[in-house]
This record gives sequence, C-alpha cells and structure tokens, in this order.
Amino acid sequence: MREGMTENQNHSREREEVFSKSIRAGKRTYFFDVKATRANDYFLTITESKKRIGDDGTPFYEKHKIFLYREDFEKFLDGFNEAVGFVNSHKPEMPPAADEQTTAGMTSSADPAPTSASAFTDVDFDQLGKDI
Repeated sequence: MREGMTENQNHSREREEVFSKSIRAGKRTYFFDVKATRANDYFLTITESKKRIGDDGTPFYEKHKIFLYREDFEKFLDGFNEAVGFVNSHKPEMPPAADEQTTAGMTSSADPAPTSASAFTDVDFDQLGKDI
C-alpha cells in the first residue's frame, strides 16, 4: 500500500486500472494504461518515461503524461495517423536500430541520425490544433 493512503483509497486506486501495456523504445519507456472513472467509463493514459540523472548524481524518471478520453479516440487516431503518414512519406530512410548496427564488433555503414541541436525543429505549442 502506498504511504499515506488508507486501505480503502489504495483498493479504489487498484480498481481503476483495467489494462496496462509498456513498451521499451531505446532510452524511453511508453506506458499505455486503461483506467476506469468513478462512473465506470474507460479512458487511456499514455506516459513517456525517461531515466535522468540529477545534479547530485541521483537517478530519477522524467515523465510526461496525457489523458485521452473515449469521446476523443477517433479524432486522436485520425490526427496521429495523419502525422505518422506524413513522417513516413517525407523522411529519409530510417537507420537500423542500435542493436542492429553492431554485429560481431563491426558497426553498420549506415549514417547515424544527426544529433546536433540544429537537427531539431522548434515547436510552437500554441499553434498545435490550429490551422496554419
């Protein structure tokens, strides 16, 4: 039981989680958790977790979470699929995964993805969801 929670609060917390799936992807882990509301409707939480090291050397996990409600699933999937389709049709060939690049001590001849700050695009979060 979590510290500071009563037995009833802990039991209630356990009941609300209906399904959970985690996916390790390189340095990140993604969690897909289906939970139940008090009215017994379901919603999805998607969490990105990445291990970081604090200034004092202590490890901690940086987490980003979104809540996705049933009435938004279709619009979310439409937007997600459109964005993924755009990336897949407009990006250069994806390099092999890190574990595929090294075989018997030899590295792949594929160029690694750029890692400089200039390789990233600035995102204006105020523009998300608006027609530009």
